[in-house]
Amino acid sequence: MLNVAAGVLFGVPAGLALAVAGTTLGAVLAFALGRSLGREALQPRLKGKVLAAVDRRLTEQGFRSMLLLRLVPGVPFQAINLAAAFSGVRLWPYTAATALGVLPGTAAYVTAGASASSPTSPAFLISAAVMVGLTLVTFVSMRGAQPAAVPAPVGEAV
Repeated sequence: MLNVAAGVLFGVPAGLALAVAGTTLGAVLAFALGRSLGREALQPRLKGKVLAAVDRRLTEQGFRSMLLLRLVPGVPFQAINLAAAFSGVRLWPYTAATALGVLPGTAAYVTAGASASSPTSPAFLISAAVMVGLTLVTFVSMRGAQPAAVPAPVGEAV
């Protein structure tokens, strides 16, 4: 709703810049808060295979992983912020990936807000189509995110 409001109040160029800046700043503040709470305090809890895999992925491929997580709408934004804060991802890759990753969805919402007074305009119809497309991407990605089978250790019965 805030992105739509940015489009209504400021138009597309200024509204988009303000919305992306605000979203990125909020994500960075959440990241900093999570880091200040203490990655070290959570480190002993990262013994589970899933948590360790997430931590390793975000640490080793921070920019790429964050960009993919930000591009797919429907992934809980605050959960990503905290997962990143408690991982080894560095601040600059996190910030850059967040700003780039939120751009398509934010642009669609800001454009929809800016063109809401003429719902048959190409700008409004394209932004609505992008929002529908992003929603479909969410459903497809959620459907394809089946947990992988964990192989049994050698020598143990399945």
